[in-house]
This record gives sequence, structure tokens and C-alpha cells, in this order.
Amino acid sequence: MAFDIAVKRVYEPPAASDGQRVLVDRVWPRGMTKEKAALTLWLRDIAPSDALRKWFDHKPERWDEFQARYHEELSGRQEPLSELASLLEHGRVTLLYGAHEERFNNAVALADYLRKQA
Repeated sequence: MAFDIAVKRVYEPPAASDGQRVLVDRVWPRGMTKEKAALTLWLRDIAPSDALRKWFDHKPERWDEFQARYHEELSGRQEPLSELASLLEHGRVTLLYGAHEERFNNAVALADYLRKQA
């Protein structure tokens, strides 16, 4: 079964096409209100560990290693993964992140992980 997953920066306006909106950052995005975020769920426990997040620092040259380490962390996080999987059973889920970097962030890595598990 293929999941319908999108990835979007939380600061972009919500759209009907987003489906269920899930924030996947450990830290609440600076300057964002709950109303503007229009979240279905905040899954902070699915985010990379603080140590991994700080090591990565959104540096493209660390991307491959970050993904490998994050995917390893994810394999031990069954509860938040199950929550996400149950949302995906009902249609599109948009993974939201706060970082400026659009290509190299934890939401992109998480979407990749979920697609590989499908």
C-alpha cells in the first residue's frame, strides 16, 4: 500500500489539499500560533533526538548520514509511527517542519522512511 504523504513548511498557509497536518518537529516553530498551524497532531516524539538534530545542523554534506541515523532511531519509535500510520490509512498526511531548509530536514527524511516501509 502506498501512502499519500506530503511535506510542507509549517509557515506556509494551510490548504484543503494538505489533508491531515502533522508537525514532526521536537520544538514548536518560532512565532507560529496554534491557529495558524492548523494542526491535526503534533508528534514531537517522532522527531530526531536532540543530539542528532544538533549534529546534523541542516548541513547538506551530512544528509546521507543523518538519514541513516534518523531511520535507525525511528525503528525504535513504534508508538508515534503507529499514530502516523493510522492517520495515513484515512488519506493524505502532510508532514510539517519549521526549518528554513526545504530539501534537507527531518520531515523529508521521515517521509522517505515511511515510503520505504509501505
